Amino acid sequence: MGAAMSEIEPIGSGVARVPLLGCTATRRRERAALATAAPFALMARAGDAVARLSLALAPHARRIVVFAGPGNNGGDGIEAATRLAAFGKRAVVFLVAAKAAPPADAAHALARARAAGIHVRDWHARAETIGSDEDGADLIVDALLGIGAARPPEGEIAAAIARIAELAARGARVLAVDVPSGLDADRGQPIGAAAVVADDTLTLLAAKPGLFTGSGRDHAGRVWCAPIGVAGEDSAPDAWLVGTRDACCALPVRRQASHKGSFGDVAVVGGAPGMEGAAWLAARAAHAAGAGRVYVELQHGEGSPAQQGFDPGRPELMLRPGWSEGDAATIRATTVVCGCGGGEAVRASLPKLLSLAPRLVLDADALNAIAADSALLALTAARRARGLATILTPHPLEAARLLESAAATVQADRVRAACELARRAAAVIVLKGSGTVVADADEVPRINATGNASLASAGTGDVLAGWIGGRWAAGSLSAFDVATLGVIEHGAAAEPLRPGALRAADLVERLHRRARGD
Repeated sequence: MGAAMSEIEPIGSGVARVPLLGCTATRRRERAALATAAPFALMARAGDAVARLSLALAPHARRIVVFAGPGNNGGDGIEAATRLAAFGKRAVVFLVAAKAAPPADAAHALARARAAGIHVRDWHARAETIGSDEDGADLIVDALLGIGAARPPEGEIAAAIARIAELAARGARVLAVDVPSGLDADRGQPIGAAAVVADDTLTLLAAKPGLFTGSGRDHAGRVWCAPIGVAGEDSAPDAWLVGTRDACCALPVRRQASHKGSFGDVAVVGGAPGMEGAAWLAARAAHAAGAGRVYVELQHGEGSPAQQGFDPGRPELMLRPGWSEGDAATIRATTVVCGCGGGEAVRASLPKLLSLAPRLVLDADALNAIAADSALLALTAARRARGLATILTPHPLEAARLLESAAATVQADRVRAACELARRAAAVIVLKGSGTVVADADEVPRINATGNASLASAGTGDVLAGWIGGRWAAGSLSAFDVATLGVIEHGAAAEPLRPGALRAADLVERLHRRARGD
């Protein structure tokens, strides 16, 4: 049974909602399929899918080199070489860390390759003719390690990964089979010092979370998925990948008989001396997202030389000194974004806001204040039981402070960290970074497919917090869905990736144009 290219789907920022299976769930699905499939059937489909995608990616490739590891991932690559030869391509296979007794399907694939006249060489026997078969390769197929890898690559495997990097530097395109070798398919981080950096990854059976968050995006490149004829109804996902066609992005058109009061108020509380711009950026974003009115409370005394009465670029934003100290009924009717550039001063506003605000987005210095004060964290966690909704938007270091951990620990397992923080804070968590994670204790976590490194720029996080607040005030989405919508739109506004950083004020305008369809 062959795999047509129509069965091989690219997975990009324009997806709706794609189920992501970790290693345990993928193995469970694979075992169930193997129990009913004929011997070698799944490997034949996998090899065919790899071969067909290779042809689509590099149709004019004259030399294709397959680096095949000792397990079934290597067998998939070997079978791909056999099929590529049948398509008229020259394919060379290197057996790396070869075992005397490979798995049955991999052994069958190797026998087929040799019978077809494929040039098969053992990696350890190549020293005297180093480079002769790889030099000039147009396409490299990385089939060294699959999702079963649990230890850092070493020995021949590590040497082969280094060789793949050398060939890629000379212009060869790299296609990884299932997962780039050396990458943790669950967590999106290299298992050790050596990991393949691919241009494309063809993930088999199901897409894996680690390909879409953390360092996984840099290692996987463009991701494709081939289900290889295996139905996907057997396993609940470990996470969802969400993109611009997700259901939460389908917002209703404004009714004609509307006015500014129809779309809610947002108050931005932040902007300590020297950081006022963060609050104004959040306010600009909230208004661009659709909030009817936006107020700004800067965190320093009235009449301070640093305090401006309005944003000259957006005079529709209204300065309200002492807003958070005012009428409780007003706070109860407002969506609040707190912490953007707030400094230490924002701590004093938090108890009242945590007690009263029905919809509260906490960012930056508000998160740092909560991390440093267990009483504030307790107030945050108590909000849900009182019917109040909270969204926290930490970057990895802020999340680490809240978890009493380290940023490296958060990054080592971003999905787990976001879910744990959601449980502790009883709130929706937006863990920012490559492949932003949106988590809630009662939901399957979501990983955002949009965005790129141009968002690594001062102020873009303030824009995200304000945008989420504006979307929340203007509509009726749940906290989980509005956080998802916000990160999808925020990332999509930065696409396609171009050299250099995207300036935060420009990001607001791009978000506004995109939301209006201009």
